[in-house]
Amino acid sequence: MSSVGPTGRPAGGLGRASSRNGASSRNPAGGFRCSACEAEAVRWAGRCPRCQAWGTLEAQASAPRKPGAPMGGLGGSIRLGAAAPVTAPATPVTAVDVTAARRRPTGIGELDRVLGGGLVPGAVILLAGEPGVGKSTLLLEVAARSAAAGSRALVITGEESAAQVRLRAGRTGALHSDLWLAAETDLGAVLTHVEEVQPALLVVDSVQTISSASFDGSAGGVTQVREVTGALIRTAKALGLATVLVGHVTKEGAVAGPRLLEHLVDVVLHFEGERHSTLRLVRAGKNRYGAADEVGCFEMHDSGIREVADPSGLFLSRSGGAGPTSVPGTCVTVTVEGRRPLVAEVQALVAEASAQVPRRAVSGLDAARVAMILAVVERRARVRFGRADVYTATVGGVRLAEPAADLAVALATVSAARDRPLPGDLVAIGEVGLAGEVRAVGAIRQRLAAAARLGFRRALVPTGCGDPPDGLSVQEVPDLIAAIAHMYDE
Repeated sequence: MSSVGPTGRPAGGLGRASSRNGASSRNPAGGFRCSACEAEAVRWAGRCPRCQAWGTLEAQASAPRKPGAPMGGLGGSIRLGAAAPVTAPATPVTAVDVTAARRRPTGIGELDRVLGGGLVPGAVILLAGEPGVGKSTLLLEVAARSAAAGSRALVITGEESAAQVRLRAGRTGALHSDLWLAAETDLGAVLTHVEEVQPALLVVDSVQTISSASFDGSAGGVTQVREVTGALIRTAKALGLATVLVGHVTKEGAVAGPRLLEHLVDVVLHFEGERHSTLRLVRAGKNRYGAADEVGCFEMHDSGIREVADPSGLFLSRSGGAGPTSVPGTCVTVTVEGRRPLVAEVQALVAEASAQVPRRAVSGLDAARVAMILAVVERRARVRFGRADVYTATVGGVRLAEPAADLAVALATVSAARDRPLPGDLVAIGEVGLAGEVRAVGAIRQRLAAAARLGFRRALVPTGCGDPPDGLSVQEVPDLIAAIAHMYDE
């Protein structure tokens, strides 16, 4: 028989509030807040209803109400908070001095392209990438060039010792007397270095390794990363200090840590690259000072990382651009990364299936889109792949995600299935629909100009593309059947 409490309710059983992970499911005075996305909830749950993260809802304590203060809600009167001194008087927007926010080039053209022209004083940049992709090497080069241009740079390393960074700087030639280096993991020590060195550029590698004894949790935790980043952002804004924070990524490729970081910083850059390839790409996911669709291209060498102003030659199997070929299953297309057209090659191989179930292997392309194109080619062009293994890939490690490469993929698979090569001076541009039609794509003039510059003389494009550039013969095709017929004179 259960005992009865002083209120008349059973002391145990259904009348007792349950708890999970030490948090009561009943609503406390301050409610619950997600530590990842700052979403608020009335009751505790194992999963955040907004960002779907597990175990991030934390109880929030509410501030005590002063005696006699009006209650909130519909019945209470609205009263403003206590007035506080302002840091700077409000001024008309036309009277604001913009010279303090003038860009400063980094000395690396490809990075300046992504940033929108250079570093802005007081801007906070989050650079994320997989381990070993070259983030530290790139930023060490940026810091060295900033020091050489007369702007003192400070690099805070929390993952390596100062001697290890010094060895890399000597190997890559990133040495300068105005490039300062400190190995620290404490936030207070980092701020002390900033106060003593007075740099114009601060690099923190990485923000997950910095912690502070004033906050709960270990280094790399949600609370530590959020509070440390907030302190660094406040310092950057107060001193007009351009700051670059290196961030880790999860196994899904997203920036590690709370999503709040991406909203706090001014610029979010993603450093991408395959370990077996020398190509590296810097993409802008967010940019308050420029376009968010630009891409910078780099190449990794033993002596460091070098920018590639024209990377189109990296994505072709034939050096020097267009030329005669006798290999079936290859077709060249022009993709657009940001605002830059890149000439890339698609390769396909169709072989007799060695197993009961045919294989469909894809590298550098969207597997679902390739499967759709194969179905369209088989249904509309009567090219059978049912009992054959089909392999499709790109050259040079580039990833083609936009639909403009559909026509090149389709023609490459048809060429491989028929064992008949396509002309070596041909490029194919266009999106292929389920009905076999070739749809128009954007920036067609820039794509054709890039192909003509590399020596290509013929192009298959959708209808209505306008006048072609000099030296390039353009054939407009309404559908996939017309494109195949034009290639093989059917």
